[in-house]
Amino acid sequence: MTQTRTMVISSAVEPANAISADVRRGELNGCPWHDVKSMLRDVGLRPTRQRMALGWILFAKGDRHLTAEMLYEEASKAKVPVSLATVYNTLHQFTDVGLLRQVAVDGSKTYFDTNTTMHHHFFVEGENALVDIPGAEEIVGRMPVAPEGYDIARIDVVVRLRRKGK
Repeated sequence: MTQTRTMVISSAVEPANAISADVRRGELNGCPWHDVKSMLRDVGLRPTRQRMALGWILFAKGDRHLTAEMLYEEASKAKVPVSLATVYNTLHQFTDVGLLRQVAVDGSKTYFDTNTTMHHHFFVEGENALVDIPGAEEIVGRMPVAPEGYDIARIDVVVRLRRKGK
């Protein structure tokens, strides 16, 4: 199997409330609709009908990796009347407040991860699947030194996989 290792050092700053968003998720009561409303209010977002519906689709199924197009398709199947532009805007709003983590796989492919803890991913080429790498805390042996005036916000490692024989 050929594996290509790509390390992306994110230039985006981790939201200040990202850790508290993870803690809040552990304190939810199990009712997805109520929990989404609480999550939105806790990060200062108004729980509009569209945010609530998209949040329910995103968070009610546990940790997941979705593109905007995948979420739009799920929303359409669930008869949630939203445009693709609204899906993109909502995903970026959720990311900005720490409810989601954005993972760039290619210049043209971005996934949104409901698991905002520090972890790394496998990307299965040809299947467009993004999967968490279990127990990969030490995947980067030595942290690079940030240039003068900068701090490292986050290190994303995406290990690309391809099926044998392809």
